Amino acid sequence: MSNSQIRINPDFWRGKNVLVTGHTGFKGTWLSLWLHSMGAKVTGYALEPPTDPSLYKLCRMDKIVTSYIADIRDLSALQAAIQESAPDIVFHLAAQPLVRASYLNPVETYEINTIGTAHVLEAVRRASAEGAPVQAVIHVSTDKCYAPLAEERGYMETDMLGGADPYSNSKACAELIVASYRQACRHAAGSSGRQVLLASVRAGNVIGGGDWAADRLIPDTFRAILRGEPVKLRYPQAIRPWQYVLEPLHGYLLVAQQLFEDSGKAQAWNFGPNDSDTVSVEQVVKDLCAKWGDEASYLIDQAEHPHEAHVLRLDCSKSRQLLGWSPRWNLDTAVTKSIEWMKAYMLGEDCRDICNRQILEYVEGEGNA
Repeated sequence: MSNSQIRINPDFWRGKNVLVTGHTGFKGTWLSLWLHSMGAKVTGYALEPPTDPSLYKLCRMDKIVTSYIADIRDLSALQAAIQESAPDIVFHLAAQPLVRASYLNPVETYEINTIGTAHVLEAVRRASAEGAPVQAVIHVSTDKCYAPLAEERGYMETDMLGGADPYSNSKACAELIVASYRQACRHAAGSSGRQVLLASVRAGNVIGGGDWAADRLIPDTFRAILRGEPVKLRYPQAIRPWQYVLEPLHGYLLVAQQLFEDSGKAQAWNFGPNDSDTVSVEQVVKDLCAKWGDEASYLIDQAEHPHEAHVLRLDCSKSRQLLGWSPRWNLDTAVTKSIEWMKAYMLGEDCRDICNRQILEYVEGEGNA
């Protein structure tokens, strides 16, 4: 498909009951806003916002989302929320998403990312078996769920799962849980006669406005710039598939929509940028500093840090060919939009308005690669 077209159908989403786990986080907030803009009835299940400032609070999301503040490790609370909200579709984003944090708290990372995922799927299975069927679940994963390759090529959905650090390994374990439940849910249609369809979506490194997470490149860079200090790069030559937050969300929405047309889409899908936008950490920060101006700069942190993969690339040919998905904003646009968001926020503009404007720009094709 051409970059001037988008296959998300607002009519499909209008009136749909959608539950988003992890809705108080960065990606969860963006996804909830997009769903709301299309007329979906959004319910969220998550802990309190993980950062301060918080995109969720700045966008006043409690005004437009029915929110359950609870832990996905609490199966009874999760099951009650799913039964009460009766979602047609579940997007499972709740996770411990940081590599460095996983080294500090590996057991907690496994509990959240593996047992938490099992809880979501079990709550869905039980609700569906008891006559309140969820029709589709989108499990949001990561490019880090793959075992390291001996060759420098993009990871494909059929490649071996693995991961050396606790975060990556926990996400690989979660993928195996999803695959197992995909089989189990085929036998859990209950009185509805419907099969619960499970898809897993694996995205690259996501950047965008409203992210204040610790130990993440763009938030760390903005914090340093606003302090008038150079940002310290821990892994300057690490190569990652960079993309604006709306790119993978576009893929998640498209998979969910197409599951209703073709149950065969209940499988794993990669969403990443063009190969030309898979570049080093240093290159991204160098470009951001140049675009920001005001003598923004960076330096190389010489201290030792926990291991992270040197090169991560995604082969997204399957999503392009079978879903009709393709990247719309290149890396240059992604960096520009991140800066635009932050400068609008600094000027006191309403954060929900900033996000909705960028969603509209993305959908209508403004700034497409």
